[in-house]
Amino acid sequence: MNSQHVSVISTELGILPRQIEAVADLLAESATVPFIARYRKEVTGSLDEVQITAVRDRLTQLAELESRKEAILGSLEKHGHLNDELKEKVMAADTMAVLEDIYLPFRPKRRTKATIAREKSLEPLALTLMAQQGIDPLQAAQPFVDAEKGVADADEALEGARHILAETVNEDETARARLRAFFADRAIVYSTVVDGKETQGAKFKDYFNWQEPATTVPSHRMLAMRRGEREEVLSLSIVPPEPEALEILEGLFMKGNGPDSEHVRMALHDSYKRLLARSLETELRLHLKERADAEAIRVFAENLRELMLSPPLGAKRVMGLDPGFRTGCKVVCLDRQGKLLHHTAIFPHNGEGQAQKAAETVRQLCAQHNVEAIAIGNGTAGRETEAFVRGLGLPEEIVVLMVNESGASVYSASEVAREEFPDHDLTVRGSVSIARRLMDPLAELVKIDPKSIGVGQYQHDVDQGALKNSLDDVVVSCVNGVGVDLNRASAQLLTYVSGLGPQLARNIVAYRDANGPFARRKDIKDVPRLGPKAFEQAAGFLRVPSSDNPLDASAVHPESYAIVDAMAADSGCTVQDLMQNAELRQRIDIKRYVTDKVGLPTLTDIMAELAKPGRDPRKNFEVFTFGHVTGMKDLEPGMQLPGIVTNVTKFGAFVDIGVHQDGLVHVSQLADRFIKDPSDVVKVQQKVMVTVLEVDHERKRISLSMRNDARPEASSAAGKPQRERKPQGKKKPQGGKPQPQTKQPFNNPLAEALGQWNGRRSS
Repeated sequence: MNSQHVSVISTELGILPRQIEAVADLLAESATVPFIARYRKEVTGSLDEVQITAVRDRLTQLAELESRKEAILGSLEKHGHLNDELKEKVMAADTMAVLEDIYLPFRPKRRTKATIAREKSLEPLALTLMAQQGIDPLQAAQPFVDAEKGVADADEALEGARHILAETVNEDETARARLRAFFADRAIVYSTVVDGKETQGAKFKDYFNWQEPATTVPSHRMLAMRRGEREEVLSLSIVPPEPEALEILEGLFMKGNGPDSEHVRMALHDSYKRLLARSLETELRLHLKERADAEAIRVFAENLRELMLSPPLGAKRVMGLDPGFRTGCKVVCLDRQGKLLHHTAIFPHNGEGQAQKAAETVRQLCAQHNVEAIAIGNGTAGRETEAFVRGLGLPEEIVVLMVNESGASVYSASEVAREEFPDHDLTVRGSVSIARRLMDPLAELVKIDPKSIGVGQYQHDVDQGALKNSLDDVVVSCVNGVGVDLNRASAQLLTYVSGLGPQLARNIVAYRDANGPFARRKDIKDVPRLGPKAFEQAAGFLRVPSSDNPLDASAVHPESYAIVDAMAADSGCTVQDLMQNAELRQRIDIKRYVTDKVGLPTLTDIMAELAKPGRDPRKNFEVFTFGHVTGMKDLEPGMQLPGIVTNVTKFGAFVDIGVHQDGLVHVSQLADRFIKDPSDVVKVQQKVMVTVLEVDHERKRISLSMRNDARPEASSAAGKPQRERKPQGKKKPQGGKPQPQTKQPFNNPLAEALGQWNGRRSS
């Protein structure tokens, strides 16, 4: 354990060093975050998943820094540059930027202008100029004129000396540190349209002449401008005021006012424009990209968590319909375990004759399979199909619901779907996915790449490795937080259980198929290659409701069964009695059961679990029905409609109101008060009531509001979203850049969504 790393993390996260050391030790033993958070509270001091994840990620970053230090020390030693002082500086570097600054002068580099000048023996002249003793530069340069070395005259010698000075300044640690801080504090993001791309890049038109401070540029705007640059529509630069940057350099290196000092000044300006500004802008771009990525990934992760923890309908006999007009609706019937019983196609929108036939088919299938709920995909023809089903006069106890089908087509073409349904085509698989999402969203969504579910913000523009790691953490957290029925879970769901993974998950399913359902938790020890460590990690998150040991259906870990048995014995009852009788539990003094390994946090969790064994932490399922409108043509400003939040971004929330096109509630329209972060007000899958503000049929955009003053009955004017001021005219400074104005909020609520909204449907 690196004590310096522990100290750094402790300071940054406000966590005690002993807690960090405990987490590090557990991670080194291959313990997972959910397992550590749930079953090792005494060891970590009850750190939660967020804190443990932060410690894990920071340990990884610091390990990467150490690895880079070792590589740099090796390079320095190999090339004969390493000494005690330099080694001490390298080891003391606390960031990659500082470390690379130290290494920069010694880094093997291609031939530069300065390298060529040094080959011409002009370095002594450069040092003479840098001394700034008021000498005559031309006279000082004369001894260095040498035609054989390629120095034709004194002017050429002085030019070469300035190249050496420029590179020396570029590699100066102090200069880079000062300018790096200046860039971070004062840089402005400038975005302009590339000549001739005004029409082609219309979706980026709000960035055709845009500027704002880099310190405050929000994630979605940074990613949108970078996308525009990547598509060669926008020209992007991120630089501070040049005169002030040059003042910093001159303050560091200028020592006099003589003619030799003027050559130093020329070298400083050349160094900044040709070397430093480019290098530091690249660094800042990377920093802003990382910051934007982190925020976008955070938003995606939050949305994914809300979606995966959507309330399940539960084990019901479900009919799934994947709607369509010309190609008809694909129908499947599933039993309470999600097994496919029947599939067919109906054509309710292809004329009266076909509609009658479709109606008879649905009624017959509902009766034949005792259907308890009907799940209808919310894509094309979704609302029309819903109206058709509701008009069939089915028994009232059959629940009819619209289901978000995002990603169902991705699942239907996946290897997972082919393994599950090798004898059925994509349409059947997609319909099954829709039906199963109603029964248990979590169990079905784990089969789909999270990036295909449609709850992200510029997910294709962010670091894909970081995105995958974050989303995997969310899925693992959700699966283990809910718990998994060992005898019903798919291999995909079991894969995310703490301590398992794809191979052990497949082994469990194969063993279950060959030997029948598991009777008890401990029976999974018989699964090939599932050793004691995997059992320790996974057991607490697996459920066996049919076991003769009631604790097997709870989140109580098998390592704590003896404690519960002792509680029951001391109470003169069975474990089942403890779980069913609150009065018996209230008599237990948990302090009596504290040991050197089991403390009050674990005992408190055990008592909570005995009260509600195997409790599903997800909310109760609520039936939701859209309003009377079915298409954009039905919308009018002022309408109040129920909706479901489908995505939350930094600029607002997208809401499905049942018209095949998500509407946008801009952040300024989420509440009657100022809202900084939309996720403070709304979550994915939340049911909301919205007011229609504007409908743009040509661009297929719907502007919505959740503000009370937007409702028709409000006394204030309704129907128009609050607009934020546009930045005023922009003056042209030196170098052709617009002068930065006082930062204004983004001026157009709808334009914020350009990167995501183009053609966006609720599906």
